[in-house]
Amino acid sequence: MKKWNLVIDVAKCFNCNCCTLACHDEYGGNEFPGYAAEMPKLGHRWIDIEQRETGRRPMVEVSYLPVMCNHCDNPPCLEAAKDGAVVKRADGIVLIVPEKAVGQRQIVDACPYGAVFWNDEKQLPQAWPFDAHLLDAGWTRTRGSQVCPTQAMRTLHVTDEEMTRLAQTEVLEVRSPERGTQPRVYYRHLDRLRSVFIGGALSGVLAGILECIAEARIRLMHGGKALAEKRSDTFGEFRFSGLAPDSGAYTLHIEVAGFREKLIEVQLHRDSVCLDAIELEAAGAPPAAVTAHEPTTA
Repeated sequence: MKKWNLVIDVAKCFNCNCCTLACHDEYGGNEFPGYAAEMPKLGHRWIDIEQRETGRRPMVEVSYLPVMCNHCDNPPCLEAAKDGAVVKRADGIVLIVPEKAVGQRQIVDACPYGAVFWNDEKQLPQAWPFDAHLLDAGWTRTRGSQVCPTQAMRTLHVTDEEMTRLAQTEVLEVRSPERGTQPRVYYRHLDRLRSVFIGGALSGVLAGILECIAEARIRLMHGGKALAEKRSDTFGEFRFSGLAPDSGAYTLHIEVAGFREKLIEVQLHRDSVCLDAIELEAAGAPPAAVTAHEPTTA
């Protein structure tokens, strides 16, 4: 049978919080018996946006990660619940039944993702119910995916086989797969939350004036092999993204007409490396090599 899934493209999320606001609009002040009790005005973010920054001024990469109940196929909250307070529906949705879950704080503690909140006033565990009341009424998308301006969030109603093929085709991942919870919230470009970059800006003297150097050829070498090649932009800037933290020594080969080839050794540690301004030497000057270490984050 077809089941509900959510696919989130991290590269498209820019922290507009429309999905978060839609969730508050839907559940704040509203009761949906059998699905969800009213969300408190303060303290609960059933759909939240986590932020990760890497680099330093003036070159920084910021990524945003929408997080919510993962509607796991192997939900720890279901195992912790008593008296049918949590149910796993045949269509993949996990619901905390408000009429049965009163007082069961262990449901909050059981979630390894921190996606279940405790309502002090109602003494009730609560989580985003995948807008199940709307889907059961004929909606085809959750409110979050409906309002997302970049379509970073997609609601899919497909079989498990179709979802498996899609995950392979689009290189989708789930959060913390090692936990064995089998989430139904998938992410594209999740590597942005764990990768780092090497970047810098080139300049050189042209007609007696120090200028930005555009269209320089920069090759990134690692372990004696060429990994990637970039061209500097109008401002002389370049960036190699998607690199693994603590991956060791890299070499930048920089070539551009009228200037000496420049070699820069870079040691990549836990954070991105933003090289200081790189001034190229006019042709005829001896080649130079510079070693860059992990900078202190500004």
